[in-house]
Amino acid sequence: MTKNEKIAALKLEFPTIKIGSDETGYTELDADEYEATIAQWADVELAKDAKILADKQAVIDKAALLTKLGITADEAKLLLS
Repeated sequence: MTKNEKIAALKLEFPTIKIGSDETGYTELDADEYEATIAQWADVELAKDAKILADKQAVIDKAALLTKLGITADEAKLLLS
């Protein structure tokens, strides 16, 4: 997913953003603050998505290497100990 796609999805999910508390009341972010907040959220979510993909790819790469070597994960641990 691109940043623009993530921003569009977040805007659908959060058409407005309010800040504040029950004690002080809530105010809606103005257009510039809203855009900046949504962009920041998109960056955070994209970074999380990238980390998840990298972790999954590492598992796939490890499994492929073990298969190529013809050994199990336990056997690889024994070799490395």
